[in-house]
Amino acid sequence: MNVEQRTPGVPVGGFPGRWEPRAVVAPPREGPAPLSSEPPLLLFEQVSKWYGPVLALNQITLELTGGITGLVGANGAGKSTLLRMANGQIQPTMGRVTIRGVDAWDWRARRLVGYCPDVDAFYEDLSGRRFVWTMARLCGYTRREATRRTQAVLERVGMATRADRKLRGYSKGMRQRIKLAQALLHDPELLILDEPLSGIDPIGRQELLELFQSLAAQGKCLLISSHELEALEKLTNHVVIMARGRIAAVGTLPQIRDLLDDYPLSVRIDVAQPRQVARLLLHLPEVLAVDVSPPLPHETSETLVVKATHPQRFYQQFGHLVVEHGLNIRRFEPLDESAHAILGYLLGGSGKT
Repeated sequence: MNVEQRTPGVPVGGFPGRWEPRAVVAPPREGPAPLSSEPPLLLFEQVSKWYGPVLALNQITLELTGGITGLVGANGAGKSTLLRMANGQIQPTMGRVTIRGVDAWDWRARRLVGYCPDVDAFYEDLSGRRFVWTMARLCGYTRREATRRTQAVLERVGMATRADRKLRGYSKGMRQRIKLAQALLHDPELLILDEPLSGIDPIGRQELLELFQSLAAQGKCLLISSHELEALEKLTNHVVIMARGRIAAVGTLPQIRDLLDDYPLSVRIDVAQPRQVARLLLHLPEVLAVDVSPPLPHETSETLVVKATHPQRFYQQFGHLVVEHGLNIRRFEPLDESAHAILGYLLGGSGKT
């Protein structure tokens, strides 16, 4: 999946007060882009949303055309409002949200969307199977077709053998799977998943990650909001980072990282004669600090941890330093290119969501 720039002169992604982003998240392709007049699957155009005096979304422009996109941000950043607007639950105060060119509020657009909410709102006396079957009937399917689709989605989410128990006795993970099953009933093009991994055990989490990847391979577009950043990074490195009702950055984690020239990069370097190399590094203008750490487990020599700005320039200058002095580098490992670290920097905090 690629993030493309559609507005000349505007970088991919953006930051409040610096750029106004035109964010496009698209599936990978090889060769020239095919000509297509088909509207984008999900499009936000200059969308703002007010709740009384509170501005929840501020001039959001976002386009999704396929693949898996992660949505991250602190509580109150606007993620839930964006998801509810994408599935037609609420309307924007300003701007427009469309699904394949149709207003997201329109019933025709809603048939293209499957939604797995974060909160539970079940009929607790129903079994999981009966609940999913009822949702299928509400979609307009005949009894026979509803039964067929119910069995198919229950098998797909790993609940076929447990679906006849009452919902009131389900664990959090089982409830999550049932919500995902109802979202898949009508085989939607766009899946909007709000915290789908919450309460799932490690084995179940891996099964769902594989399911999400298989759906994307079938051409589905998935927008996944999650606090499970480590799991999200295994699933996709394409993220939309939200802060204070705006899109702070969009793209792959390395692309976002490259835009953050002031972001303090930390790198672990294992090298012979680390203290002499530390003195050389301190002469580089991008280096803020160098710490000499004790040896790692099963290692005998000390390790350098370097903090620097302007990552690309630092990498180039370090390469020249290695060649000029013939340094024997045994390990060179960035320590903080994760979504946690990038999110923490953008939000001015620890990266907690």
